[in-house]
Amino acid sequence: MGLRKKNARNPSVLSHEFIVQSHADMVSCVGMFFVLGLMFEGTAEMSIVFLTLQHGVVVPAEELSSGSRTLYHYGIKDLATVFFYMLVAIIIHATIQEYVLDKISKRLQLTKGKQNKLNEAGQLSVFYIVSGIWGMIILTSENCLSDPTLLWRAQPHNMMTFQMKFFYISQLAYWFHSFPELYFQKVRKQDIPGQLIFIGLHLFHIGGAYLLYLNHLGLLLLMLHYAVELLSNVCSLLYFGDERYQRGLSLWPIVFISGRLVTLIVSVVTVGLHLAGSQTRNANGLSGNVNVLAAKIAVLSSSCSIQVYITWTLTTVWLQRWLEDMSLQAPGRRRRSRAKKGTENGVENANRIDFPPKKKEKAL
Repeated sequence: MGLRKKNARNPSVLSHEFIVQSHADMVSCVGMFFVLGLMFEGTAEMSIVFLTLQHGVVVPAEELSSGSRTLYHYGIKDLATVFFYMLVAIIIHATIQEYVLDKISKRLQLTKGKQNKLNEAGQLSVFYIVSGIWGMIILTSENCLSDPTLLWRAQPHNMMTFQMKFFYISQLAYWFHSFPELYFQKVRKQDIPGQLIFIGLHLFHIGGAYLLYLNHLGLLLLMLHYAVELLSNVCSLLYFGDERYQRGLSLWPIVFISGRLVTLIVSVVTVGLHLAGSQTRNANGLSGNVNVLAAKIAVLSSSCSIQVYITWTLTTVWLQRWLEDMSLQAPGRRRRSRAKKGTENGVENANRIDFPPKKKEKAL
């Protein structure tokens, strides 16, 4: 039997095209090693570090009103857990891309640039929807919606529940997986700096809330942020659809500005009340003691900076789209104005003289 010839659909092994096309299968094989490690006694202890949450502590019933339960700190072992769920995020990303977004792109017959924007907006929309539903379930189960004061007086202040820690681990894993996706999705070089800033800001603020034990505040701010981002990405998806659906996009600026204002207000009020009162000089982030003036300034400035950056970025994007639409509509308007003789800007010219048609002479 002869060897199969190489073509565009079957690139050589370990080539750039091969890695891009088969990265989901390769990552799945790596993830299976950690899962199969649970089957053997010698590797089970190591595999558990990657698959389950670590640094758990059983808190007795005397310290909690709800009874004894297992709460969690953060530690160095969380990096292994983040790495494993980063692999899971890459697999889910590839599945959505292949079975949903690629089929939509072929149906709409978009250009390469619009196809990349559609893929980005579609992936982020799915992530924002799942994170929003998950976050609301956590806030409801921990009574943060019925008692907002838990945002700054949650006890114990240096521990978190299982679902809260798993949420933050998943968030960090998703945004870390965005770095290799820049290679897998063949992002243009001129777009990479903006993507790195966008990903880095999310990691900085999510990681900051996780390390400073501002879990409830960070979760609430993420829900507000994701709600506005979801609307923005839905508008981007509608931008590629029928023109009749683009009229509803006028509501986006109102919701966008309102969401940013609410986020800033919640940040200022919650951080002010959480860190108000007596300020201790012995700050220790590992014990959850961030009640110092420096922490106030750092948290508030970072919250304001990301709002300003996102507002500026999305405003420039939508302004660019508006200018592109105006430039595309201008030639059409010029052709229609030239087609109407004797009119200027749609108004009939009063100085125009219409001569009566000549009568044909009758044949003798």
